[in-house]
Amino acid sequence: MERLKLINQHLTVNPNYWVLKNVEARVFPKAGSLKGKTLVISGGSRGIGLAIARKAAKDGANVAILAKTTDPHPKLEGTIFTAAAEIEKLGGKALPIQCDIRFEDQVIKAIKQVVDKFGGIDILVNNASAIALTPTVDTPMKSYDLMHTINTRGTFLLSKVCIPHLLKSQNPHILNMSPPLSMKAKWFGPHVAYTMAKYGMSMCVLGMSEEYKGQIGVNAIWPRTAIATAAVKFALGGDEMMRRSRKEDILADASYIILTSTAKDVNGNLFLDDEVIGPVDLKKYSVDPSIPLEEMSPDFFID
Repeated sequence: MERLKLINQHLTVNPNYWVLKNVEARVFPKAGSLKGKTLVISGGSRGIGLAIARKAAKDGANVAILAKTTDPHPKLEGTIFTAAAEIEKLGGKALPIQCDIRFEDQVIKAIKQVVDKFGGIDILVNNASAIALTPTVDTPMKSYDLMHTINTRGTFLLSKVCIPHLLKSQNPHILNMSPPLSMKAKWFGPHVAYTMAKYGMSMCVLGMSEEYKGQIGVNAIWPRTAIATAAVKFALGGDEMMRRSRKEDILADASYIILTSTAKDVNGNLFLDDEVIGPVDLKKYSVDPSIPLEEMSPDFFID
């Protein structure tokens, strides 16, 4: 991309830019804060989606939470209403909407509610996802369909319905919670159905970023390490894995950098969280800061 460039680590950096600096630095042209911006976040009642919502709320953003959970889950904390209360408490404006993104009529109705309340849409975060780490013969078609209709189809559907509104925004973004694309067989063999469903979200980035180049910034973000969410603990289990994970805040902070950059310049990327965060002490994001990076639990699709 033209202005998203690598600079020598010894150069003086423009303070209006966000900077990633390991050996080299990547510059994110900064477009401002999220104050007054309207975000639609799928799966935002808990976990990473809620962390991104909290970050936006601190700027005074409008946040629409689209999720299915209206009553407390026996094992997972959070509903669309508790998420909305947190957003309001932090200074944002919230709109909790019960919505199953597998169904087109529900998505169309939900987006209409957002536009009617806030007057438009500036940012879409496709965070909702389903996971089943099962080999082929052990994958019920119900699980296969759930993953593909939420992950790939749900991302495509929400994007499709939001795009006409995003095109009216001053600096629109779509951000998918999906991984870098690797065609190595090791990422397909153990759970081919899940891999295809998640990779479909990343392929939406490749296609839509090209289709709407110069109009909408379309990117993906993915964690280098496991993230200590209740959903991950529930799906994968193990307190030791949680101890070797990072907090949700790293994805919220990385997403904020992307979403406050100029959309026409930051487009078509499959980012890793710590590549975006830049020259800070990443240990502050660790559940247990005493554990070195090489001993942390890597996320899926990280070579």
